[in-house]
Amino acid sequence: MNMENARMNSETAGANAHLVSSATEHFDVLIVGAGISGIGCAHHLRRQLPGTSFVILDEQESFGGTWITHKYPGIRSDSDLHTFGYSFKPWVGPPIATAAEILSYMNEVIEENGLTPHIRYKHRILSARWSSEINLWTLEGEMADTGERATFTASFLWMCQGYYRHSAGYTPDWPGIKDFAGPVVHPQRWPDDLDLSGKRVIVIGSGATAATLIPNLANQCAHVTMLQRSPTYFRIGRNVIELAEELRRLQIDETLIHEIVRRKKLFEQYAFSKRCLAEPEQVKKELISQIVAVLGPNYDVATHFTPRYSPMQQRLAFVPDADMFLGIKSGKASVVTDEIERFTKQGILLKSGKTLEADIIVSATGFNLCVLGDIDFAIDGKPLHFSETVTYRGMMFTGIPNMVWVFGYFRASWTLRIDLVAEFVCRLLKHMKDKGATRVEVALRPEDRNMRLLSWIDPNIFNPGYLMRNMHLFPKRADKPEWQHSQDYWTEKDAIPAINLGDVPFVYS
Repeated sequence: MNMENARMNSETAGANAHLVSSATEHFDVLIVGAGISGIGCAHHLRRQLPGTSFVILDEQESFGGTWITHKYPGIRSDSDLHTFGYSFKPWVGPPIATAAEILSYMNEVIEENGLTPHIRYKHRILSARWSSEINLWTLEGEMADTGERATFTASFLWMCQGYYRHSAGYTPDWPGIKDFAGPVVHPQRWPDDLDLSGKRVIVIGSGATAATLIPNLANQCAHVTMLQRSPTYFRIGRNVIELAEELRRLQIDETLIHEIVRRKKLFEQYAFSKRCLAEPEQVKKELISQIVAVLGPNYDVATHFTPRYSPMQQRLAFVPDADMFLGIKSGKASVVTDEIERFTKQGILLKSGKTLEADIIVSATGFNLCVLGDIDFAIDGKPLHFSETVTYRGMMFTGIPNMVWVFGYFRASWTLRIDLVAEFVCRLLKHMKDKGATRVEVALRPEDRNMRLLSWIDPNIFNPGYLMRNMHLFPKRADKPEWQHSQDYWTEKDAIPAINLGDVPFVYS
């Protein structure tokens, strides 16, 4: 399925959205977000609970979430698509895919599952109110382009909106930033008319976004410099999976290839994760040696590519075919490890006293996190303070009835958790129907009352800056497995399907 069909699909749904009347519409399930999570969950809902009425609301003008928000040069996945893709939909392209390839894949899922009539684009949700008197959610929204109001009620609310604010990325308030004569661009809002030819570009940051931008900008501008405060771990590998190609040569069905390669990748990721915990110094040595092999023994890898933290404390960025490092080796790109003193008219003054001159500065400095889509939530007339709740396995939250939030993995493909959570939700909805229940929530048990409450993610396990800045906005966890958001897919793949829906944490009425 090509991108022209994807565009027509989204335009059709967008046109339908304008036909929505101001009258309240009711659905059994309301899904917030038409990104990778929302589309995947809608598939499971249609397959497992046929006849369930549902709608997907999204503020943007098309499906895709992060893959249409970001339009910077070369945008691509940093997870392999055999695990980032859905379990139910074979991936047939290269493991590291472009945004266009991912959107085309998602469009096929939408068409094959008849999801287009269920999606309402350009719908900005303003508020969500739960009423225990009628056991319903009422959502008030407006059309993003016209301001026309829309009201929906739903028996169950499925939050698939992700965790960062799509309207603007995070840019620190650097001293003198307004003094710089050129544009300061965030990758989340890349200008369509940005002219890079002959320009000197500085990219601030060293994560997956910077690793994608550097080789692409190097081919368009005079020179690009990656300015980082501290180094990041990278993995280098070919953008091909030999096993998949061999199976295709043998004319094996793509569905079977997808399953085999998916299992292979998951096994390899599990083994690598265990090694990172068991022998972090050896893994660190191996990762850095890959870079030395490309840049050569005379490059200062110790300064620019030797991180101060353990390999699994932040997400590893994959560099396909070593393209970023080849750009550095060619001289088209360079790396500076230093801190910013202030911006100047010509560029950036560093704390070392060195000045980097630039025509364009790119702030690849991460996200602004938001919880529950910046929607104004209330439970029975009282404002919901999400940070005062306790999470049940990163899906449900104490004091919030009939709601599940999809929050994926950081150190494995986000999408792996979509399948697990979707299976759980469908099983929960069926269980409620069988019981004749119209309400479910999780509540602390007597033995949980004195639990020590902790931050959403253990910073000793995972601690990127964008998460640490906003940890206070997130629900609490505890030291018991059921009351925390695990980042361990290999444990959750067995634990979540085994959840006993009749157990004490679940309260039905």
